[in-house]
Amino acid sequence: MTGVAPKVLFLRNEHMATEALLGEAFTDSGFDVEHFQVVPPDQVDSPAVEVAFPDPTAYDVIVPLGARWPVYDPALRETWVGAEMALLRDAADAGVALLGVCFGGQLLAQTFGGSVARSPRPEIGWYDVLSDRPDIVPNGPWFQWHFDRWTLPPGATELARTPNASQAFVLGRALGLQFHPEIDTDLLRGWLADDRDGDVAAAGLDHDQLLARTTDLAGDVAPRIRALVSGFVTHVVGTSRPS
Repeated sequence: MTGVAPKVLFLRNEHMATEALLGEAFTDSGFDVEHFQVVPPDQVDSPAVEVAFPDPTAYDVIVPLGARWPVYDPALRETWVGAEMALLRDAADAGVALLGVCFGGQLLAQTFGGSVARSPRPEIGWYDVLSDRPDIVPNGPWFQWHFDRWTLPPGATELARTPNASQAFVLGRALGLQFHPEIDTDLLRGWLADDRDGDVAAAGLDHDQLLARTTDLAGDVAPRIRALVSGFVTHVVGTSRPS
């Protein structure tokens, strides 16, 4: 059918992790944007809930977003993480393109045969990411907040990295990202207000530093987010669907 905009579904695995700037970039690329809340806000401290996910074949792209929990938590794998992995497999089988962000990128790795485990060095703050394919994943500082890292799924190609962790991989019509391209100052303020475990201080940073750096980089990051979405649409979404 001509004249119908493609649809992207953002899976908000927790209420604090929204699509923010990433949603705006997809809108600018001509997508209709929808979102689905996975773990309700009142279940943050007991997140092993049963979830009935929407039909993945109703969308052109599905984007699992971040979350505070590990993707390998057994109680979560027995409930909604396992169900979301099944959704991602069904989506891939149907030719739906996938873009995973941080927890969502780790979820893609775990779903398609890679592994996820605690990293020796967590990354919090702005890190320079070295990309082999800047036409898909632009170089430059990207925001990080993670304690785990993946090993690549079989057949995946790593696209970007820091000295501490793989930062991007492509597998068919799926792109996994370890960093947070969606971050803006409003979203970060919410995360900092919810920093109950003192993650930022443990990383040797303070809240004002992170907010100031995020504000300073806003003019540089915005065009790189648009370039990332454009590269994803062109080089990942635009590849042939499986027969």
